[in-house]
Amino acid sequence: MKIEIWSDIACPFCYIGKRKIEKALEKFPRKDQVEIEWKSFLLNPDQVTQANKSSLEYLSEAKGWSLEQTKEITSNVTNMAAQEGLEYHLDKTVVANTKKAHRILHLAKSQGKGAEMKESLLKAYFTEAVNIDDDGILLGIALQIGLEESAILEVLNSDKFTNEVDQDIYESRQIGVRGVPFFVLDRKYGISGAQPDEVFEDTLAKAWNEFAKTNPSLEVSDGEGETCAIDGRC
Repeated sequence: MKIEIWSDIACPFCYIGKRKIEKALEKFPRKDQVEIEWKSFLLNPDQVTQANKSSLEYLSEAKGWSLEQTKEITSNVTNMAAQEGLEYHLDKTVVANTKKAHRILHLAKSQGKGAEMKESLLKAYFTEAVNIDDDGILLGIALQIGLEESAILEVLNSDKFTNEVDQDIYESRQIGVRGVPFFVLDRKYGISGAQPDEVFEDTLAKAWNEFAKTNPSLEVSDGEGETCAIDGRC
């Protein structure tokens, strides 16, 4: 069964939601039969990267709040993250356009490393507070998860995987995604946002029950008896 997750790298609730679905899967007895696919979503496609400005400063200016008000308001998000074992530094996170990072994510997906890249990008943004629109930073992250330098540079020096990012965004509009994180389970059930743990657990169970009706699994008893092979040998 497939779970598709639309999220942005600069979305604080997306990292929290990632941990929540992971916790639900850890408790799920069929977790080895569930595939997660990360989908791109841009909360602010026209965002101009401002390497010397923190997300707190940017939010303060955008909302017309004082810096102290902004810190108080965002402290709840930091506390939510901490409950999931995440360390946020919103006073240091860099205001950055995320499209290039999403293109690198698609490169990783094409090589079976989408999950590792998604985790690394979120950690880089929220915990390490680095500029995820910087070529050198993205190169380093991608190298750490085992991608080839030549393939990474090809993406960074071109518009490769732009169509894939745009397709994810188009798809999100088709299914009615209005905010992220947004989880789609077997194209039948949706979860919007980093909801309570029981929502993830209950929805996962419902989705699997529906999936199992049309995709019955073959239960094989333990041990082996005598058999004849398909080549005719017995």
